[in-house]
Amino acid sequence: MNLPYFISKKISKAESKSFSSTINKIAIASIAVGLAVMMISFLILDGFRKEVKDKIYSFSGHIQVTKYSLDNSMQEEPISIKNPLYQHPERFGLVDHVQVFSHKAGLLKTDDEVLGAFIKGVGTDFDSTRFMPNIVQGQFIRFDSSRYSTDVLISEKIANTLLLDTGNDVRMYFVDPATGNRVRKLNVRGIYSTGIEEFDDQMIIGDIRMIQRLNNWPDTLVGGFEVFLADSKQVDRAEEELQNELDYSLFVEKISDKYVQIFEWLDLINNNVVVFLALILFVACFNIVSILLILIMERTQMIGILKALGAKNGQIRRIFTYNGMLLILKGMLIGNVVGIGFGLLQSHFKIIPLDPENYYMSFVPIQWDFLTIVLLNVLTFVVVGLVLGIPTIVILRIDPIKAIRFD
Repeated sequence: MNLPYFISKKISKAESKSFSSTINKIAIASIAVGLAVMMISFLILDGFRKEVKDKIYSFSGHIQVTKYSLDNSMQEEPISIKNPLYQHPERFGLVDHVQVFSHKAGLLKTDDEVLGAFIKGVGTDFDSTRFMPNIVQGQFIRFDSSRYSTDVLISEKIANTLLLDTGNDVRMYFVDPATGNRVRKLNVRGIYSTGIEEFDDQMIIGDIRMIQRLNNWPDTLVGGFEVFLADSKQVDRAEEELQNELDYSLFVEKISDKYVQIFEWLDLINNNVVVFLALILFVACFNIVSILLILIMERTQMIGILKALGAKNGQIRRIFTYNGMLLILKGMLIGNVVGIGFGLLQSHFKIIPLDPENYYMSFVPIQWDFLTIVLLNVLTFVVVGLVLGIPTIVILRIDPIKAIRFD
C-alpha cells in the first residue's frame, strides 16, 4: 500500500462544513479560474489574429508581385500575364492560387457628395470564396464575356458617406495626364466590410478590364499578381523562393510587410497575453503554496503523531504533495469545463459583441487550437506542481513532541 497516498485521500475528504473543506474549495476555485481565464484568453487571441489576418489575406493575398519602380506616383507599372508564376503556378510548390489585380485612383461623385477612392480591378480568376465573408449586402460583381463590367463592390463606410445602396449608380472620375480625364458610370452590386481602415476608407472593387481600358493597356498587362499560399506559415520561405525564381525587375512583397503596422500590433497583443499568462500562473502558484501551508498548520498534530510513529519526513511531505496534486487536478477539470464551455457558446451563439470600428469585427472570435489547450493544461500542472515542494519544507522543522501538544 502507498501509505502517503492513502492518508492523502483520507484527509482530502474533509467534512463539507469544516475549515479544511473551505480551504480545499478555495484552492480548486483558484486553479479553475486561472486555467479557464488563460484558455479563454488564448482562444480569443488566436481567433482575433486569425480573423484580422484572414480579412487582409482575402483582400490582398499572402504575397504581392508588382513591377519594381522608383517612381512614387500612384500610376502602376504594368507587368505581363505571360509569366511563369501566373501561367504555371504549380511549378512553385508553396503556391496555392495566383490572381491578377490593378489599382487606379479617382473621385466618386454623387449628386451631393464627392469622395476620393481607389478602384481595385480584379479578373475572373479572383477567388471570391475567400472574400465572400466580407460581403454584408448584395453580391459579388458579374463579369461580362463581351465587355468589361461596370459592377463594383464598395465598402460599408463609403456607402454610408455617399448615401449609396445596392443597385444605385455612382460616377467615378479618373484624372490621368497620360490618358486624359475620363468618367465611368458604375453600378453598386454589393457592399463589403472588413473593419480595416486601409481598405474600407477608400477601396472599391471592380473589373480589371475597365482599368486596362482606362490605361490603354492590352489584355495581357496587369498591375500585379496576388499570391495565395497553401500554408500561410510558409510565407517567408515562399517569398525567398519567388525572389530567386522570378525576374529581377519584379518586386516580391509579403502582405505582412506592406501592412506592417497591423501585424506588429497583433504581435504586441500576443506579447501582452504572454505576460498575462505569467501573472496568472504566479497567482495560482502563490495561492496553492499559501493553502498548503494552512493545511499543514492545521494538521500539525497529525504530523507530530506520524513522526512519533516513525514516519519519515519524505513520507509526510508526499502526503501533502499528493493532496496538492489532487486539488490541482480537480481545479483543472473545472477550468477545462468552464474554458471550453465558454468557447463553444461564443463560437456558436456569438453572445459577446464588439464594435467593428474599433476591433475589426462585430463579435469576439474563437479559434480552436487543441494543441494550445493541451499545452496550457500541461504547463499549469507542471508549474503549479513544482511549487508544491516549497510549503512542505516546513514539515522538516516540526518537532513531534511540540506538534502533539499543538492546539
